[in-house]
Amino acid sequence: MSIEGILIINKPAGLTSFDVIRRLRKILKIKKMGHTGTLDPMAEGVLPIFIGAATKQIPNFADGIKGYVAEITLGIETDTLDREGKVTKRIQNPNDKIQINQRKIQLEKILAGFIGEIEQVPPMYSAVHHAGKRLYELAREGKTVERQPRKVTIHSIKLLEIIDGDFPKIKIAVLCSKGTYIRTLADDIGKALSCGAHLSALTRTLSSPFHIAQAFTLEAVEDLAKIGKVDTIIIRPWAEE
Repeated sequence: MSIEGILIINKPAGLTSFDVIRRLRKILKIKKMGHTGTLDPMAEGVLPIFIGAATKQIPNFADGIKGYVAEITLGIETDTLDREGKVTKRIQNPNDKIQINQRKIQLEKILAGFIGEIEQVPPMYSAVHHAGKRLYELAREGKTVERQPRKVTIHSIKLLEIIDGDFPKIKIAVLCSKGTYIRTLADDIGKALSCGAHLSALTRTLSSPFHIAQAFTLEAVEDLAKIGKVDTIIIRPWAEE
């Protein structure tokens, strides 16, 4: 099968970005593939896959704006800053930190404080290199090292929903620059609320210029491959008219 172009995958939770490429290589019988930005295994959503000669175009798309819908659980902190980590701190009655009668206003004010250029410290469970190793390798050895903050840009944050409970959750929509850690943003929001927090769900809705509405599941791609129709969902934005 000769296919070149961009395939927008809706990555399911539980797979790494390379797991997606590994499965697509088997489905399409094509080896040369790459992507423009790793999604954590727990995350789902837009993952543009560049196939064949299209891999040369990756640098032209790598710096695009990213969009996410994130669910943040308040009152519980973890070592990975997300739901897959070990609980390191649990705050009793986190609702007491939020003024119930003004919680929407309070939350929106705190979220607004993160808009613009901010500094983030990369989490220990990340692929950032340190002294020849990736941070997550050091974290798995029980080590913590000093990390230099990095500048990222949060273009917008919108509060979508407040979910009540002993450990309430908030859902937010974020538009941000490449390199933004939503896990770190969730942790920082928890600190700003003085109750702690972790990222409990994440969907990438945009990897500019590609939107989740353009994305296909791996199962859909496999079904199209069986009837020789994968080419109908390949994007070639650089192709001549």
